[in-house]
Amino acid sequence: MNIDMIHAAADRLKGHVRRTPLLSSPFLDDIAGRRVFVKPECLQHTGSFKFRGGWSAVSALDPEVRKSGVIAFSSGNHAQGVALAAQLHSVPAVIIMPSDAPAMKIDNTRALGAEVVLYDRATEDRDEIGDRISSDRGLTLIKPFDEPQVVAGQGTCGLEIAEQAAELGITEAEVLVCCGGGGLTSGIALALEAHAPAMTVRPVEPEGFDDVKRSLQAGSIQRNAALSGNICDAIVTPAPGHLTFPIMQRLCGAGLSVTEDEALRAMAHAFARLKLVAEPGGAVALAAALFRAKELTGDTVIATISGGNVDAPMYARALDFA
Repeated sequence: MNIDMIHAAADRLKGHVRRTPLLSSPFLDDIAGRRVFVKPECLQHTGSFKFRGGWSAVSALDPEVRKSGVIAFSSGNHAQGVALAAQLHSVPAVIIMPSDAPAMKIDNTRALGAEVVLYDRATEDRDEIGDRISSDRGLTLIKPFDEPQVVAGQGTCGLEIAEQAAELGITEAEVLVCCGGGGLTSGIALALEAHAPAMTVRPVEPEGFDDVKRSLQAGSIQRNAALSGNICDAIVTPAPGHLTFPIMQRLCGAGLSVTEDEALRAMAHAFARLKLVAEPGGAVALAAALFRAKELTGDTVIATISGGNVDAPMYARALDFA
């Protein structure tokens, strides 16, 4: 996993991915007590950064291998990213999704032409299910974060951050990244190491599911005690990846964690001040930028909004904070 792979992914993504903007609001600056810039991947195809990694991985396959189809497991955003990438390459896709994933994410994945296989994340092993189906059907498994070409695709978000920050005269900043298994975090960290080395990437997770934060503190991979039970479903993962953790350990600053209410409040501010729709897991980095000021340093922070695939009842709950 290296910067050359990210550059190659960027070449394959040209004409297919959206170059999302870097946004700001004086109202957010006032809350945070520093300059806040937001990278809204909720505006990306399928509503999250996951299309970057999905397209990167599917497009990198040998055409003869690709035509047999792909398989992925996801709570919804990776599912949709891979499903759309497979549809645009005219190949079949099977997506393994937890039964408690938001209904909209399940419905959207099916609407993109993928076959959806549901499982109980509390009692069943998604890796075992994926290995079995991919072996039985000859499908290529595209993991959500522990896959080099997926990380390379997510790293293209970091290339854009470096370019856009430079255009604004920003050379130093803490870059807060919504973090599950670490694909986006490690990809952005690799891109910034090469193109904006004075920036520090910091992973952000929901409280109680802060395996990356604890892993960075311990110097070894730590697992979450629970696999469900938080509204930030998009970034609730068992543990950081074996590929992504060493990258984060080498390049990232200390992890941050936020409460569910802080994520909901950040969603409300994204709506009110930036006119953006964020999902809970996609809002944790903005929540840290706004409400964890004492844990940050410097006068500039860049926060990703990693996704905006939220059901109406959850969004209405967030808007109660507006």
